[in-house]
Amino acid sequence: MPSPIVAESLLSRYDDAIRAAVTVAVVMVLLALVHRWIARRAERIAGAVAGGELRPEAATRLRFLRRVVDATIVVIGLAVALSNFTALDRLMGAVLASSAIAAAVIGFAARQTLANAIAGLLLAITQPLRIGDHVTFEGESGVVEDVRLTYTWLRTGNDARVIVPNERLAAGVLRNDSIVDPTVGAEAAVWLGADADAPAAVDALRAALPDAAVRVAESAPDGVRLLVSGDAVLPA
Repeated sequence: MPSPIVAESLLSRYDDAIRAAVTVAVVMVLLALVHRWIARRAERIAGAVAGGELRPEAATRLRFLRRVVDATIVVIGLAVALSNFTALDRLMGAVLASSAIAAAVIGFAARQTLANAIAGLLLAITQPLRIGDHVTFEGESGVVEDVRLTYTWLRTGNDARVIVPNERLAAGVLRNDSIVDPTVGAEAAVWLGADADAPAAVDALRAALPDAAVRVAESAPDGVRLLVSGDAVLPA
């Protein structure tokens, strides 16, 4: 068995590392407790308000809030863990002495990440899209699967994932087919050549689809676009 003097020497030598490891362990336990508390709170709210299921607005805000809390706990925990190393005191003093330069460099390097995080916060508050909504953005259509700190995930009809930066999403034009009404009007465009008989095509479509509305939506030198619309259906 090691003597008490040797054990004390080892503890004094690795005291900084031990305290940092304990801090990291406490952060991990705190993250697990926070996740558990948020999950239980969500279940209680869902059971009391929505009959066992959270509304899309609440689910979106809850997920975003959980990730903000996670990031805050991790950053504070790492800062506390690093502060246990006395060897970093001199380095931290030099960093603080040049804090203006360091802040400028870090801010410039992380501008895109910070912009995406701020845009994600804006999306979580204003909610032009919510988890479960059917949206179209820059030609990509899908269901909102998750709204994260910096990116929003869309699931397309063939189960592919489209990952959109939040800053781009907040600044772009977004089409949301289910934010107000769960159903949308079904429409299909039919293009005809310039030499085609548009009235005959309209009559043929009306005869084939008696429940649909058919009209000429656009006439151009190179052709005609017919629009066929039907009853409201689910966006999917």
